[in-house]
Amino acid sequence: MTALKDKILSRADVVARYGRPRNERVVFTNGCFDLLHLGHVEYLEQAKSLGDVLVVGLNTDDSVRRLKGSGRPLVGEGDRARVLAGLASIDAVTLFGEDTPLEFLAQLLPDVMVKGGDYTVAEIVGRQVVEAAGGTVTVVPFVGNYSTSALFERLKEDS
Repeated sequence: MTALKDKILSRADVVARYGRPRNERVVFTNGCFDLLHLGHVEYLEQAKSLGDVLVVGLNTDDSVRRLKGSGRPLVGEGDRARVLAGLASIDAVTLFGEDTPLEFLAQLLPDVMVKGGDYTVAEIVGRQVVEAAGGTVTVVPFVGNYSTSALFERLKEDS
């Protein structure tokens, strides 16, 4: 069994371990993953099923605040990374502080990039980089009616 800390890697370590050339089919996804819920878990399991290795790019706290607004994230980046690393479907978690993972994608060049059903393929940042390197971009439909933002709003209403 891999220790959680062994799955939380720097970007350089992810590229050294899973970059090209490689023998495994590497799948990449990214997100904030604040208040991890069943929809996230099923999404990540679907992403993993598309390859041999699943690498997750996790937004830092600063980038979550820029994207989601003040009061977010509810869970700090260290805790979010550890929770993700605890999922069997995930092989590596790495933090990124930019608003998009474009810079990291250009280094890793995954075989498959996956995003959730709130995106169209044309909207996905990094699509051109992945496709130019021979990879594919896949949109996985949402499972159920789960949303961290909706949960957050419900929590605010209840308090």
